[in-house]
Amino acid sequence: MNASELSRLMHFVARHMIASEAQLTDLDRATGDGDHGTGMQRGFSAVEILLTQEPGDDIGILLTDIGSKLMSSMGGASGAIFGTLFRAGGKSLSGEQVLTTPLLARFLRSGLEAVSQRGGARPGDKTMVDALVAAADAAQLLISEPLYDALPKIAQAARSGSEQTRQMVAKFGRARALGERAIGHLDPGAVSMSLILMFMAEGIKRQEE
Repeated sequence: MNASELSRLMHFVARHMIASEAQLTDLDRATGDGDHGTGMQRGFSAVEILLTQEPGDDIGILLTDIGSKLMSSMGGASGAIFGTLFRAGGKSLSGEQVLTTPLLARFLRSGLEAVSQRGGARPGDKTMVDALVAAADAAQLLISEPLYDALPKIAQAARSGSEQTRQMVAKFGRARALGERAIGHLDPGAVSMSLILMFMAEGIKRQEE
């Protein structure tokens, strides 16, 4: 997948993340401030505008620019975290021109390391890291598969990771104050992480058809 194809794919992701605002807002109302959905909507609306520009050949620059746009437009902890994911992941692909499964694995692993360093979250803390680490681990196991085949499996791993947050006690954010009352609720950041990858998988399938 070259930079132009990746740009179209991420435009597809942005549109669907914007449309997911109500779902994410409802999730965040249960345990947080209720603003996660509007933050993601704001961030991906800015990304959608960014992607109307013709990209260069470097997929690393494209992903880094997406991260910068998320960071500058979303605000709050989610903006910092999702912006960091794309910026760090993108920088790890600097100079690359074709996205493959091994490069997606590198993007996810580099993004995970940067997110963990920035916020301190670890697996089991009921954050987007629970979905991200599941996706990164799956991608590493699937590096020999074509991206078209690997992405749906990576997305499913992320979804499973997000579902596991339902049984966790939150260690960060406003949900932390709920203690065990947070059990039974999904973490909205983890759901957002899984949705991004799910929409990537749906988008690449449409491009291949």
